Amino acid sequence: MIPRANHPDRSSQTPGGPSAPRGPGGTGQARLRDPRNRLNLLLSCATWRQNTAFDQMPPLLAPLGIQTIKTSSGEEAAEVIQSVIVHIAVVDLSVPLQRPTPNPDPSAGNRIFAEAGPRILQLLRRLEAPPPTVVVRPPQPATRESARTLAEALREGAFAVLDQPVHLEAMLEVLRRILRRHYSDIWPA
Repeated sequence: MIPRANHPDRSSQTPGGPSAPRGPGGTGQARLRDPRNRLNLLLSCATWRQNTAFDQMPPLLAPLGIQTIKTSSGEEAAEVIQSVIVHIAVVDLSVPLQRPTPNPDPSAGNRIFAEAGPRILQLLRRLEAPPPTVVVRPPQPATRESARTLAEALREGAFAVLDQPVHLEAMLEVLRRILRRHYSDIWPA
């Protein structure tokens, strides 16, 4: 099991406490407290299309003791980062700052659609024990733009950078590499 001592600033908090976030996947309090879950994976993604790698990962990882906490906005990700120890993070750079509502407030303007991925990376990097992070970026229109976003992601502490569309095998391989390097190749069982 991954020791809580790696996160002394949050050691007194209990994952899934009274204000535990409920992501779009309906994680809820009971599941966050599940003692079988030894590793928390923050999965922050802008698109929740059917049959993507992001949809396939939670059912594949759950039997291995990995709790996948899905978020679809920067606000949700910030709540999770503050209330749950995150051991590994997957951050889509194009995730919106706020979750779109059925009746949008016209005064909100473009704030809802602003990309929060870089802000999430900064929040994770500022933790006392930042988790290894996988950055998922949208398709890059030019080589120069690709090099710039890669450099920015690495500067923010990314372990790996993947381009959309993400293939499940590539994501699982990156997670395996993270476990090998950061957690002594111990896959929770």
